Amino acid sequence: MLGIDVVTRRLYEAPPDGFVAARAAAIEDARRGGDRDAAKRLAALKKPTVAAWVVNLVALRRPELIEELVELSTALRAAQRELRGDQLRELSTQRRQFVSSLVAAARRLAVEESGTAAGKLPLGDVEATFTAALADPEIAVQVRSGRLIRAVSYAGFGEVPRPRLRLVTDEDAETGEAAPEPPAATRERAAEEQRRRESERRRRELERELNTARADERRADGRLERAEDAEREAEHLVEDLDAELAELERRRTEAVADVARRKTARRAAERDAAAARRRVGDVQGALDELEAT
Repeated sequence: MLGIDVVTRRLYEAPPDGFVAARAAAIEDARRGGDRDAAKRLAALKKPTVAAWVVNLVALRRPELIEELVELSTALRAAQRELRGDQLRELSTQRRQFVSSLVAAARRLAVEESGTAAGKLPLGDVEATFTAALADPEIAVQVRSGRLIRAVSYAGFGEVPRPRLRLVTDEDAETGEAAPEPPAATRERAAEEQRRRESERRRRELERELNTARADERRADGRLERAEDAEREAEHLVEDLDAELAELERRRTEAVADVARRKTARRAAERDAAAARRRVGDVQGALDELEAT
């Protein structure tokens, strides 16, 4: 039997419509080989969606492209943290171009592997997954594994940089000296300070609301992910039961045919037994007649 890593790779490389049958065959091979642990691990593998399979193809067949994705993701996050505008714009352009090239490579691999028309592939979900991998290192790790089971998306891109604020004072004037302020200017500065404090208060309120909203979003995403996992587990169980039912139906057909063969054999044996009994009667009768004479 092939190693479990090789078998797993082949399962996730092949089009998903044959995943269940291929997994069942691999499990049976492992059981026949006495490797119960491998059989158990194979049984736990989940069928990928078509979009996830297309992404897996790139990770497994063109891993160098995924490494480039990780490098670009790191550069983008660094540029955002440091507020390097020109570099960020250049990297963002590279991101769009690179994602397009990834999708094109994925399309070619999927068409070559399955013969499916490119127009029938869920390339929008594939693009969303690559974009999410650029934004989120954890998603990038999942993509790199080549064992993705569903497409993912990302609401935003990267980290949100905080602007660096600087208060400009009269000392920044060309003379380099602060001019005495008239009362009107003093009132204007007081009003400006009041507006600044109000803006700061409002900013803190919005940040608290944003943190709450993000926490709610994470909880909702968690519930959604658990619900999706539960749904897939149920689908997985149905697929397994369908495979078992098909095997049981095959065995039932063979058993029915065996019963028919055995019934035919029994009837032949009954005929032979009846003929033997008649022969015994005939011989016994002849013997009795001989003795009587």
